[in-house]
Amino acid sequence: MNGFAKSLLLTLSLSAAALAADPAVIESVQAQQDVSLNLDPSSKFWSASSRISMDKDPHGESVPRYRTEVRTRWTTNNLYFLFVCPYEQLNLKPSPNTQQETNKLWNWDVAEVFLGSDFQDIQRYKEFEISPQGEWIDLDIDLHKPHHEEGWTWNSGFEVLARIDPKTHIWYGAMRIPWKAIDSRPLAVGNKLRINLFRSQGPPSENHEVAWQPPMSNTFHTPQRFGLIRLVSSR
Repeated sequence: MNGFAKSLLLTLSLSAAALAADPAVIESVQAQQDVSLNLDPSSKFWSASSRISMDKDPHGESVPRYRTEVRTRWTTNNLYFLFVCPYEQLNLKPSPNTQQETNKLWNWDVAEVFLGSDFQDIQRYKEFEISPQGEWIDLDIDLHKPHHEEGWTWNSGFEVLARIDPKTHIWYGAMRIPWKAIDSRPLAVGNKLRINLFRSQGPPSENHEVAWQPPMSNTFHTPQRFGLIRLVSSR
């Protein structure tokens, strides 16, 4: 191989490595007005959104049985998410309370969104969880503190809706998160946030964890592994 060919091969290899290192990006499609939460992926609101899949365990191994579809949209007031979650056996909290926040909801079946607007201090971000029964919790996460779970006392004002379809073994969960709770910047097409998505499925003896961007560790709270969400205009 001559010097030019070697140089070209090195350049291509470095370019491929750089591309591989780029964070994954979710595009959230703009909606012209806010709507009531709904759980129908074929509805006009959700059918206009892009679709992504969560199908890896925390260490990057494929878990196709629990491939979870996620959709997202945004308006001038809110950021929306829809989860479509296939399941085998649900781990549900007895006597669910959907009127008040449920602390330690992460011990049960949940879908989760982690969102961070601070690109300088990635240890700070917000966490939002919903259960198949419509329970919820939101947290202001500060990993500089030894007990970041104490952030559950924060209140974002986000809204949730959920239902379980036992015939198809799928549960659906939707979130509407106020912008003012997650980002202080002026809202604009092209804005980006740091993001990761997770799901816990099944009882402790058969628990499966599903990630969009695998944290490659035993905790979801690995912000250096987050991807990005970018706001795009309506199509």
